[in-house]
Amino acid sequence: MSEPVPVRRALLSVSDKTGIVEFARVLVAQGAEILSTGGTAQALRIAGLPVKDVSDFTGFPEILDGRVKTLLPQVHGGLLGRRDLPEHQAQMAQHAIQPIDLVAVNLYPFEATVARGAAFEDCIENIDIGGPAMIRSAAKNFASVVVVTEPAQLAEVQAELAQGGTTLALRRRLAQAAFARTAAYDTAIATWFAGQNGEAFPPRLAFAGVLRQTLRYGENPHQQAGFYADGSFRPGLATAAQVQGKELSYNNLNDTDAAFECVAEFEDPAIVIVKHANPCGVATAGDLGAAWDLALRCDPVSAFGGIVAANRVLDAAAAERITAIFTEVVVAPDADEAARAIFARKKNLRLLLTGALPDPAAAGLTFKSVAGGFLAQSRDAGRVLAADLRVVTQRAPTPAELADLLFAFRVCKHVKSNAIIYAKGLATVGIGAGQMNRVESSRIAAWKAEAAAKAAGLDRPLAEGSVVASDAFFPFADGLETAAAAGATAVIQPGGSMRDAEVIAAADKAGLAMVFTGMRHFRH
Repeated sequence: MSEPVPVRRALLSVSDKTGIVEFARVLVAQGAEILSTGGTAQALRIAGLPVKDVSDFTGFPEILDGRVKTLLPQVHGGLLGRRDLPEHQAQMAQHAIQPIDLVAVNLYPFEATVARGAAFEDCIENIDIGGPAMIRSAAKNFASVVVVTEPAQLAEVQAELAQGGTTLALRRRLAQAAFARTAAYDTAIATWFAGQNGEAFPPRLAFAGVLRQTLRYGENPHQQAGFYADGSFRPGLATAAQVQGKELSYNNLNDTDAAFECVAEFEDPAIVIVKHANPCGVATAGDLGAAWDLALRCDPVSAFGGIVAANRVLDAAAAERITAIFTEVVVAPDADEAARAIFARKKNLRLLLTGALPDPAAAGLTFKSVAGGFLAQSRDAGRVLAADLRVVTQRAPTPAELADLLFAFRVCKHVKSNAIIYAKGLATVGIGAGQMNRVESSRIAAWKAEAAAKAAGLDRPLAEGSVVASDAFFPFADGLETAAAAGATAVIQPGGSMRDAEVIAAADKAGLAMVFTGMRHFRH
């Protein structure tokens, strides 16, 4: 095991100054010389610490409005020079280059500048050049140099310095973190630039994430998993605070995301219940409690042990209803104190509060891994409005049918293909998902509507008088005929089949109203 390396000279230049003064005090107490720039040097001087300006150390002034201040041989030679090679040491002595043993650098806040919608020129000025260069130089020479890129790393370095110097294990770990940080920084810049240039799919596409949580395992116990935030600042799981409950699993997170994305589609108070990434009950109503009752009625069996999402602040009435059955996760923008107290009675229930809803119309890419690469596509931000619909049958839908049709088609977007949704009164009453053909999805959805009616003590199937939505066109009339037999009175579907005329004729024969959207919502 190599001996700990003491720090004789450190370069500190940070935009986030959390903990930097206390850290510098430790270095000074151990006899280290402190080099610094700009605001960091000023903060250290105000604290009464001795600081040497980098320009005095290099003998070269800052130029070009501070764009060039550390991109000099005196800095990078001091970082990159190998202590174990006599030829390096001789060249450093020849050019009066002194070694630098530690670098603590935060990068210009480019990501935050973009996130607040700053002007193009402001974003350009917040692209750090010298910082990443110093970080990479220090990380490459981890055998002798320690690099700090996050305030959270200072305490661990400080603890080792108290024992006489940094260990090789720590320096290697921080070097990896440093290269990951500069890679993520460059990824953010490249992604932003691509957007500015109007390139949805540039020749090289990179993405980066920050580890939020190491998970116990993946979809199955023999798989490993982690949860990463991508820095997009889009409300959802990455912005959620877990108020209570057991540790979240991979499947919990996947299902919770599906539920929250679905519930964000609706303006009125809405509840979405998800099981295995598919909605099993969705409803909107005058308040969350009423929406819960309607959503639960759709499939009370599947709702047991499910995920619940709300698009409003959770109140006591909603919390009492939700906690009446076993629920794995509840996610919402917020919850009032009364609701939190009710949820607290169920100590294992996971309560996630995100602060806001994701914008269902927001741009962005989604990814799916394949052997040797990944598929990228724009997020399905499509939304069909009443004005987009084309009535193709002899009978047009009534206003109540039209409202249910639009509701059902929004739900369709979040159900695995082939998706069939029966809805009535702005609530799902039967959902068929993920089947290999549309007829089977129609039959399953109708069967679920019958089962839900029996569970609710009703003497008529819930599908009677409902509308039906299909995520893609009916390739044959049989799927539509199944819906008619179940009691549906109106249909919404994309259209575009070679047999549209046959399907329309079947709808007319059954007295159904049917509208085409011209947009499909496959979700594989």
